[in-house]
Parts: sequence; C-alpha cells; structure tokens
Amino acid sequence: MIQIIDYGMGNLRSVQKAFESLGHEATICTDPKALATAEKVVLPGVGAFRDAIGQLQAHGFVEPIRDYVAGGRPFLGVCLGMQLLFDVSYEDGEYAGLGIVPGKVVRFDSQPGLKIPHMGWNALEVVAPNPLFADVPSGSHVYFVHSYFVAPDDEAVVAARTFHGQPFVSVIARDNLFATQFHPEKSQRTGLKLLENFARL
Repeated sequence: MIQIIDYGMGNLRSVQKAFESLGHEATICTDPKALATAEKVVLPGVGAFRDAIGQLQAHGFVEPIRDYVAGGRPFLGVCLGMQLLFDVSYEDGEYAGLGIVPGKVVRFDSQPGLKIPHMGWNALEVVAPNPLFADVPSGSHVYFVHSYFVAPDDEAVVAARTFHGQPFVSVIARDNLFATQFHPEKSQRTGLKLLENFARL
C-alpha cells in the first residue's frame, strides 16, 4: 500500500490518481502513526517551504517521516517534498527542514532573460543509475514548477541534473530514499513510468 502524506499542502489527488491509473492502490494519509506500517510513502508538496515545514510539525509528521526513512522502506519526495528533506531552506528567510539529506535549498541566480520560476518542460541528465530510471533514458523531458532547488552536501546522492540558466539537481537517490524536483504526476508518459518504477520497488 502506498501512503501519500496529507499535511495540508500538495497535489494529493493528482498523485493518487496517477498511481491508480497504473493499477497501484494509494491512500491519503492523515495519521502520522500510519507511517509505521506503510509499505511505501510519498511526500508531495506545493507552496512555500516555511508553511510546509510548519504544517508537517503541526500535523505531527516530522519524527514519523524520519523514522520511516531510517527504517529502509521506499520513500519518494516530490517537488517541495524533495526540498523538505534537506537541512535548511533560504526561501524568504532561513528555515530548518527535516534534516534527512545534508544540504540546503537555494534560489536560482537572477540572470538577464532567465525566467523564475522555472516552469514547464525540461530534460533530465541522468548522472547515476537508480531503480526510478528503469526504461527512462537520459534526455527524457519532465514538468517543473519551482524557483528554488536543492544543493546536497554529498554529490553521491545526485541521480539527475537539469539545466535552467545553471545546472541544478533534479533527482536524488540514496538507498531507499528518492526525490524529484519535477512533478511526475504532471510529466505524462515519463512521469508515469517513474511512478510505476517506484510502486514496483
């Protein structure tokens, strides 16, 4: 059973419908205690980092998420759900994240002609194979909407990069932990294949 964490922010139903279209049962999780028995967990997210980490704290999800990831079961962060895994974000201030992946969340550098937020289709440059990329070749296009991106301390977690004025990390993978800066549920065939690969872990 795939549990999609509901902390008041995120494209929950879109992610759920994507899994269901692939024939995989996915439920919306509002009870942090349910993570203790979950087989797979997805942390989606749309909006501001400060609000999201505050909602995770208010709903009691912070420690259960940390415990779940430490337990070795498959976990997928999506967009803001990827950024929340890191130590700190500098979005409109400085805010501590979940601290599961060492590193920070930073804004794109302003450049003449560069559109921020980065919104629309862009290509993945796969730099390290992992199970999410089964039958997903480097150069595949996926859908982004973001102004900030992650900067991991350890390059070993970087699975793919994308270019928007500068190269940025678009996928991370470490053991049972996976996260994408883009929205798989909005990325048509490629995104559905990634979700299928996650569901089959």
